Amino acid sequence: MNIESISQPFIKKFPGDFSNNPMQRNTPKVLFATIKPAGFDAPQLIAFNETLSEEIGLGKFEEQDLSFLAGNDLPENIQSYATAYAGHQFGNWAGQLGDGRAILAGEIINNSGKKTEIQWKGAGATPYSRHADGRAVLRSSVREYLMSEAMYHLGVPTTKALSLTLTGEDVVRDMMYNGNPQLEKGAVIIRTAESFLRFGHFELMSAQAEYKTLQELADFAIENYFPEITSSGDQKYKDFFQNICNRTADLMVEWFRVGFVHGVMNTDNMSILGLTIDYGPYSMMDEYDLNFTPNTTDLPGRRYAFGKQGQISQWNLWQLANALHPLIKDEKFLEDALNQYGTYFWEKHDRMLCRKFGFDTLQKDDEEFFINWQALMQELQLDYTLFFNRLEKLSFETNIQLHFKDISYIPLNEEKQKKLENFVKAYLLRLNLNNISQDEALTMMGETNPKFILRNYLLYECIEEINNGTTDILKKLTLALENPYKELYPEFSVTRPSDYNDITGCSTLSCSS
Repeated sequence: MNIESISQPFIKKFPGDFSNNPMQRNTPKVLFATIKPAGFDAPQLIAFNETLSEEIGLGKFEEQDLSFLAGNDLPENIQSYATAYAGHQFGNWAGQLGDGRAILAGEIINNSGKKTEIQWKGAGATPYSRHADGRAVLRSSVREYLMSEAMYHLGVPTTKALSLTLTGEDVVRDMMYNGNPQLEKGAVIIRTAESFLRFGHFELMSAQAEYKTLQELADFAIENYFPEITSSGDQKYKDFFQNICNRTADLMVEWFRVGFVHGVMNTDNMSILGLTIDYGPYSMMDEYDLNFTPNTTDLPGRRYAFGKQGQISQWNLWQLANALHPLIKDEKFLEDALNQYGTYFWEKHDRMLCRKFGFDTLQKDDEEFFINWQALMQELQLDYTLFFNRLEKLSFETNIQLHFKDISYIPLNEEKQKKLENFVKAYLLRLNLNNISQDEALTMMGETNPKFILRNYLLYECIEEINNGTTDILKKLTLALENPYKELYPEFSVTRPSDYNDITGCSTLSCSS
């Protein structure tokens, strides 16, 4: 790989604390602290994303690159660092936070001029680790490596993972925070993004009244990541906020489209570029449930449940608006932008549902149709992905009971069967109102509804296999997630097996990593 081409423009732009002391501390008036990865004596490469490496400008993997992927023996041109940010966690102000186990290697520019930041995750403690060890375990690393790649191929904006490496050391974790710590295999991934800037970076500078640095940071972000903004003065920052609002709403609609539940939508986990970032206790949805949260830490309030993600994203944007107010100084603009966010989100959401159902336009009765559909899905506990896959193979001659019999997580009595039949008949009648052909509708549905999603039980099986020293499932899943709109493996197109309903680390997840 072409490691020598990695540079550190962020450090050059914002001089900070150049101490290598990894002890936890506040770092006022700076945005980062330089820190070196811990280094590991016996790393073992599990997966490498060759396509991504070529795309971002690092080139092909060679054996000597393993040292860099594990954070060992860094070239002299690389000054690694961790950034400081703040955030609201589960609705409460948490003060200064930061990259507790993420260390930035820097930025690389490919032949077409595209910039990509490169970051180790799990490579050791930083000044922002809050008494933690900065390590990551295999299970969380596999989950992030695979899910970020899955989201990319689904067409959802996301960070991406370059490599997955076992560190050769064991890490102690209490997976469910219930007083049962155990040794787990340690791992490190390298993840990439155009930028890892978060809402929390701006919240920190504003909370510390570092308004000059806040403005410099906003200018840096606009100049490097928002080429569509050509205005100046106060309008530039208004356009900046409006762009973040739109990108965030677009992302939320994509999460709803594929059935992704993030699980920890704290403001420090929100990207200003509208990327899915920080894959913790996430889940793809099996049975449709607006109240579903995969995160045990989010119980019983379910703040970050599937159906609340649009609302929470708006709440998070309110916090960003407060942080950017010193630059914008226009309360009415901010209020209007945030109030309009809901309108923009729901319009995009409903158009997305139209595509999933194969409707060419949104008609006046469709909102009621969607409400009835949601109620049916929840009552019958129908599998979200498989339901739409079945719709694509539907006709007036279809035996509805047989066609949908294996996609519910509960037995369907006669009353529930009748409700399903009535809905499907109403759907077919609605399809007849289209101004496009049936083939065009099916094409639209096929491009919108994935045939494969990376379900938690599949991830669980993959992690168990790697723990046992083999990677057959990993290779199979990688091929499947690269082709989510094709049914390469029919055995994956089934409901979650009941054996996995109550397994820790599969059906129940926490923020532990």
